Amino acid sequence: MSSMPANMQAPVDASRLPVTLPTLVEKQRLGEPLVMVTAYDFPSARAAEAAGVDLVLVGDSGAMTVLGYPSTVAVTADELLMLARAVRRGLRTPFLVGDLPFGSYEISGEQAVATAFRFVKEAGCDAVKLEGGGASSVARARAIVAAGIPVMGHVGLTPQTATALGGYKAQGRSAVAAARIAEEALALQEAGCFSLVFEAIPSAVAEVVMERMEIPVIGIGAGPATDGQVLVFHDLLGIREGRGARFVQRYAELQPQMNAGLAAFAADVRSGAYPAPEHGYAIDAAELATFKKMVSR
Repeated sequence: MSSMPANMQAPVDASRLPVTLPTLVEKQRLGEPLVMVTAYDFPSARAAEAAGVDLVLVGDSGAMTVLGYPSTVAVTADELLMLARAVRRGLRTPFLVGDLPFGSYEISGEQAVATAFRFVKEAGCDAVKLEGGGASSVARARAIVAAGIPVMGHVGLTPQTATALGGYKAQGRSAVAAARIAEEALALQEAGCFSLVFEAIPSAVAEVVMERMEIPVIGIGAGPATDGQVLVFHDLLGIREGRGARFVQRYAELQPQMNAGLAAFAADVRSGAYPAPEHGYAIDAAELATFKKMVSR
């Protein structure tokens, strides 16, 4: 039996209640597009909160965007948990999903459940995400769902196994490959996933598969037929070198501004322009005189 905390108050803006699984289902039913972004720290979480997005994913893409790894494969559960805890502290309303990193769930259902528990208990995630729709991934999804943790699936281009897929390129561009993606999506849906990500698959393929999907589907490079869209924080804001994948739409170019700002700071320090008098703190003249006498003894 539980009771409401004494200090709990109703939010002033009822439209900013925390997003829940029923909220996502209702938005899907009403045809309201779902918005998901990645976040990896407190500032990016606060930006997502301010933007009013529906879901935030602490993606294993953080391996490359903030940890400097060449791919998502190397990142550990402990590293992603650290990022997820920071994101949790910055969020109030979006539904928080934690990516299970490569090697943290594939061995057995027990391993998958244990890792998922950590993301919920230690980082405060509302759900976890795992990649792939093969028999092993479906079994792991089913085990985690049975343990009481919501699972988001992920089909199409799955970065953790990109090498086996022939690299970072679109999937499902043949009838056989498209049929495999459809089978995987339906298997994950049947296993109890509350949502799926379709990544880098032909728009026409996604449109056909969507006819058989009952759960919300978030697309990334999968066309407009999905129930929502997701982009990586650093991709959409231009906090990286290069243009990124074909499906990336840039909404800002922050990397050049960051570089220019830091270069200007460095130049001012080296020239003596910074700090200027207005950046300092004053002391009463009498107090300063007394201080000088004290240190001169």
